[in-house]
Amino acid sequence: MNVSRPLLSLAISSAVLLSGCAGEYSFNTNLDSEAIDEYFKPANVALFKDNDRPQSAFNILGLVEGHSCQETENGVPATIADARTDARKKAAELGANGLIVKKCMLTEQKVDNCFSEAFCVGQAITIDAPQ
Repeated sequence: MNVSRPLLSLAISSAVLLSGCAGEYSFNTNLDSEAIDEYFKPANVALFKDNDRPQSAFNILGLVEGHSCQETENGVPATIADARTDARKKAAELGANGLIVKKCMLTEQKVDNCFSEAFCVGQAITIDAPQ
């Protein structure tokens, strides 16, 4: 087999470079496992609008309020979705697995430190498992 010298040199240098990539590496992250649990906490709370009710029996734990704020004039506007997620998080902190949203409101005028604000109020509930 007749292989030209430059092609052979390229193959050898590629093999050497690739062998440098093999080795034992450790993975370090700055993510906090508690922060991840906190981030996904609202996902464990089922969302119901005021006219929707769980099919199973439920107990009311109390009222919760969610809030979203646009802190700077050019910042991300407040949204009802963010306020609802905040309310779900607070419901989860009460031990709820459901939230019946009663009312949401969006204001687009500067009040205090917010250029726009969104609020959601709802009932934190525990839904009994169907039997």
